[in-house]
Amino acid sequence: MLDHFLLRAVLAGIGIAVAAGPLGSFVVWRRMAYFGDATAHAAVLGVALALILSVPVTLGTLVVALAMAAAVNWLSARGHAMDASLGVLAHAALALGLVVISFVPGVRVDLSAFLFGDILAVSRADLLVIWGGAALVVTLLVWRWSRLLTATLSRELAAASGIDADREGLVLTLALAVVVAVALKVVGALLIAAMLIIPAAAARALARSPESMAFGAVGIGMLATLGGLAASWYLDTPAGPSIVSAAAAIFVLTTLSGRLLGRG
Repeated sequence: MLDHFLLRAVLAGIGIAVAAGPLGSFVVWRRMAYFGDATAHAAVLGVALALILSVPVTLGTLVVALAMAAAVNWLSARGHAMDASLGVLAHAALALGLVVISFVPGVRVDLSAFLFGDILAVSRADLLVIWGGAALVVTLLVWRWSRLLTATLSRELAAASGIDADREGLVLTLALAVVVAVALKVVGALLIAAMLIIPAAAARALARSPESMAFGAVGIGMLATLGGLAASWYLDTPAGPSIVSAAAAIFVLTTLSGRLLGRG
């Protein structure tokens, strides 16, 4: 069954949706959208380093994503503005990655595949990496769910409950790095943040509890994957951007529906 490229693409997209849905909910709640975007941009530098060192691209991306998070936390602890630090690091890492790739000897790289994804080229090995990463992220979030929610709601409440808010933030950072690393080939560095934020934002309009928002984000991510791949198949459009466009369309529908239900 897995010999058909379209089936592998569907399974890859669903795997990303399973991981990005609940994690994206925390990204929305904690207003970490720019952080997710910066981490995704840094993934290109991870690709370049992986090619130079001849290591798996997923490993290089994961290491750079974690380094980005550590750098931002270090700058923030020393009084630097978070948004400015993210802006500098994100664009610097993206530009440096593109420059470094051009100097890799004997390697011809399709940069568009890393920037916008190539979900139709996902292999069986890629599926193992994607679903392994998704299982790790979901397990981590389920294990820390109540603590993460408490730390997200209020640092003071977390401290009163004996919860280290900084440690819970580190858990989210680790999960975010894993999702960026496994999603790079599916939707690309420029669209990873969109798949984290848009399904969660769409689910928020109709959700009545944190858990329902997380499950709703997973469902919307899956629906966007199927709709985007169908549009790509019939309209001959790029698969990754088509998936994100489908998610954006669902966001518009759920936002309008939420307002109508609220008025009713």
